[in-house]
Formats: sequence, structure tokens, C-alpha cells
Amino acid sequence: MQKNLYDTLKERGFIEQSTDENRLRQILAKQKITFYIGFDPSAPSLHVGGLTLLMAMAWAQKLGHRPIFLAGGGTGLVGDPSGKDKARPLMSRQKIKANVQSIKRQASRILDFNKNRALLLDNADWLIKLNYIEFLRDFGVHFSVNRLLTFESIKNRLKKGLSFLEFNYQLLQAYDFWYLFKKYNCLIQMGGSDQWGNIVAGVELIRRLEAKEAYGLTFHLIETTAGKKMGKTEKGAVWLDAKKTSPYEYYQYWINADDKDVKKFLLIFTFLPLEEIKKLGRLKGAGIKKAKEILAYEATKILHGESAAKKARNVSRGLFGKEKNQAASMPTTFINKNELKKGILISKLFNISGLTNSVSEARRLIVQDGGYLNEKRLDNPNLLITQKDFREGKIVLRSGKKKHCRVKLR
Repeated sequence: MQKNLYDTLKERGFIEQSTDENRLRQILAKQKITFYIGFDPSAPSLHVGGLTLLMAMAWAQKLGHRPIFLAGGGTGLVGDPSGKDKARPLMSRQKIKANVQSIKRQASRILDFNKNRALLLDNADWLIKLNYIEFLRDFGVHFSVNRLLTFESIKNRLKKGLSFLEFNYQLLQAYDFWYLFKKYNCLIQMGGSDQWGNIVAGVELIRRLEAKEAYGLTFHLIETTAGKKMGKTEKGAVWLDAKKTSPYEYYQYWINADDKDVKKFLLIFTFLPLEEIKKLGRLKGAGIKKAKEILAYEATKILHGESAAKKARNVSRGLFGKEKNQAASMPTTFINKNELKKGILISKLFNISGLTNSVSEARRLIVQDGGYLNEKRLDNPNLLITQKDFREGKIVLRSGKKKHCRVKLR
């Protein structure tokens, strides 16, 4: 059988489970379909943890299918209990609307929305208009409380408290699937594995109301070899918004991946052919650095463009390859000149720059020969830094071999 979207996603490590694998494979081999994935608008930026979903959508689009990027402007007013141990803070409609516009712009860098090749929708457009009594009579009747209580997302929250507001979330997401099925002939809902219960509820609702089949497909929640969630670092989340995580920082996130994660990340977060990834996955020792650089470059190019990827690579090579480079894209911390009148301890400066989480951690770093000032190793954590130490208004701090930060005066 000719390889199709299902096979592509499976061999690249995306798929965890589906409602009907054989039928899905047959459908995707015979026809081009419309599918959707919902995105949470509780922040103005998506982060790397949600990149798996965008990459799956991009692969589907490459193979001729039409993605619907559904921003949860309506469901965001309720809050999804899936994978959460406590209720999300409720947000205003105005704030959610602003976040929706922001994450739409980020999605546009990975998906092609020209000529309706992909759709950007906000479920607030139909959910806010719902009449509660009519909704309960026409849709609520098809949901069993006993059935809802069997889903992990509900069971886990019941132990710590689940509001009636959140309990409604699954009904609203199922309604979304039904609405998109009716209006856009949307045949498949995809999502992270934590969305399985919500997706199945939508499949069942369509079957009950329309006597037709729709399908669900979930993806692995990608973790690093160390067992950490994707996109989490010492400094916090790795965002897709360049203002929150610069292209250079984004590049560094990928190049600092654990050796054991490189092949998996190449499969999921790049569009490189399988054969090339297999060759890169066989590299050992010094060769793995080449694979990491390719991973970082390709991932950064997809999100921020080729120019930004080249710039980040050049800066990285300059810093870590003993080449002189102005490091224009290096993470930068600004400090007021007035703070330097009496001088500032180098250990405190490391903490201010974000290279360490505390002054005591910075002191240990320097004592253990891991701290550098303008590429010279430090040995005194009590070194007093004054304005005369700044060359052309800036200095460069380094923690270990790879973490840099430029400190500039203002």
C-alpha cells in the first residue's frame, strides 16, 4: 500500500493511539481530508511542548490534507482539566482574544494559510452564542456522567477538586468536533495523548447525532531522555515567540539536546528525509555534534526562517568554535550605570544575567572553575566589577562550556 499521512506520522514517532487505525490508513490513502487540532490560548505564545502538534499539521499539509488550527477562545473561558492538578486561572475574554491573535501569527510561520490550504478558526465564534438550555437538551442528553467519570482527565482531578465549570469542558470540545464536522466536513480530530477522552467524546457525539463515522488520533507527549517535558529549561519555557525566546536561544535549546534524543528530535521536529536522519542517528562521539548542529539549524529555520537560523548558527560557531564574533544575537541583560558606582560582585552579576539561579550557585560555579568573564576563567567569586571592566559598554559572561550572556550598560 502506498505510504500516506498515517504511515508518515507513525514512522516518525508521532502516533500514540487512534480510534480505528486500519480505517484511518485506508481513508488517508484514498482521499484528502480536513482535520483539526485545538490550541490553548491561556498564554500569548505557544511553547516547544506544542510544537509536535504543529509539525504533524505541517506534514499533513505537505501531503495534501487541510488542517484547521482551532484556537480555543471559547473553551479557554472554561479551562481544560486534562493533565492539570488544579484549575486554570480564569481569564478575561479580552485577554484570551489577544492571545488568540498572537498564537495565530506563530502558527502562520509553520503552516500555509494561503488559498484556504489551512484554516484559522476560533471556537468563541460559535460557543459564546450557545443557548445553555438548548445545549443541554440537544447535546447534554448524549453524555453519560458515569462515562465521563471513567476518563483519566476527570478521575485525576476529582481527587483534588473539579469544578462544574471544568466538568463541562469535554462537552464543549465534543461540540467543537461536531460543529467542524458539519460545517467543514472535518473528519479527524488530532491532539496530544492527554486529549484522548475529549477526542473520543467528539467521535461518539458525531456518531449519535449524524449516524456517521469520524476519527481520533493522538500523539505522544514528547519527553527528553532525562524524563523532562519538552521545552522546559532552567530559565523556564522555550517559547515560539521570538520576543520571549530569541532565535539564538531557540537554536541553543536544540544544540544542547541530550545525545540520546537527537535522532528522535530530528524525526519529529525537522522535515529531513528518513534516510538522512538514519545516517545522522548512527554518528557517535564527535560526529554527534554535527547531528546536533543540523537539528538546531533545521528546527530554527522552520520557525524563524533561514536567515535567523544562519545567524544563530554563525554566532554559535563563533562562541564555541574559537572564532571571533560580535554575537549580535547573544542573550543580553541590561544593567544601569548607577548600579556600578560602588561596584557589583561578579557572582551577583552572574545571577542577574540568568546564568545561575542564585548568588550562592554563582559562587560555587566560579570556585569550581566554571565561570568566565570575557573568555577569561574566573577564580574569585568576590571580584568587584566596575564600569571600567566594560569594553564599549558591554562584557560577556560564560557559565561552563555553552551558556553565554552579554551584559550591557544603559
